[in-house]
Amino acid sequence: MEQTRLDTGRIRAARRLIDPVFLDTPLYRCEALEPGLGCAVSVKLETANPVRSFKGRGTEVVASLLGGEGAREVVCASAGNLGQALAWSGRGRGLGVRVVASRFATRAKLDRIRALGATLELVDGDHELARERAAEIARYDGIRLVEDSLDIETCEGAATIGLELADAAPSFDAVLIALGGGALATGVGHVLKALAPGIEVICVQPLGAPAMTRSWRQRRVVTTESADTIADGVAGRFPIPAVLDDLLLVADDAVLVQEASIIAGMRMLHDHAGLVVEPSAALGIAAVLEDRDRFAGRHVATVVCGSNVDVDAYHRWIGAARGKT
Repeated sequence: MEQTRLDTGRIRAARRLIDPVFLDTPLYRCEALEPGLGCAVSVKLETANPVRSFKGRGTEVVASLLGGEGAREVVCASAGNLGQALAWSGRGRGLGVRVVASRFATRAKLDRIRALGATLELVDGDHELARERAAEIARYDGIRLVEDSLDIETCEGAATIGLELADAAPSFDAVLIALGGGALATGVGHVLKALAPGIEVICVQPLGAPAMTRSWRQRRVVTTESADTIADGVAGRFPIPAVLDDLLLVADDAVLVQEASIIAGMRMLHDHAGLVVEPSAALGIAAVLEDRDRFAGRHVATVVCGSNVDVDAYHRWIGAARGKT
């Protein structure tokens, strides 16, 4: 593999830093999904943990290393899931956690951040404005800024999912991964290309938040003026150059999906897999729905990456999806 920030040896070592509650998550073939998708489907369930998303793997690595360095406080920007995970990991290691988020973030995620003991600051803007404010706090107060996807620990923590997927290879042909900042896609993709190179790595992003996908396609950073998607966890506008470089080495494809397909994917996971998921976690299913011919007769795995969803919004989405059938 060409030069990358990720290291398979460090990823294996990262497993020893992560609380076992986040490891060895269920991976199973979900036959009930298959008639509607036209292919074999396996689900990697990253929601059955205390923060209900994959982010805890990365924050466990970050908090463990920071605790060893004697750090007492950290700050991050978050759409919701990273903040919860960092609050959980920091609480167990005596780290004070400050989280900056958009005032328009999912209310359930913000409430959970507070409940886990973090200090929460809200900004009147999107996630990119929250990132700017978190960086300002870090500079002013002299504390560690945890930046999802840029900090290699977040990528290598997420990459431990790849180790677990690789252990199951070659039972599937492709892995569908939600693409936002890139920690999940680069981490899992790196391990699969190193240990199971025959598996196709396909990244999936909403059409309304396409910055990283456009960047991957053009092999340069492409920014967008806005992001318009219900999948708030992947709604970034400014890709990180170093993360894009890593992604270019491991992604076989990057696709964009429509909002209606995301909602349909959420409904399928609810009705046929018994899973309540946030929009980002349904991106893999949405990709299959939009291109059934591509996946026909194949066995795909999808990472169900989070289930922190606003209940009222969820019921509206699912109800709307039913109304269209």
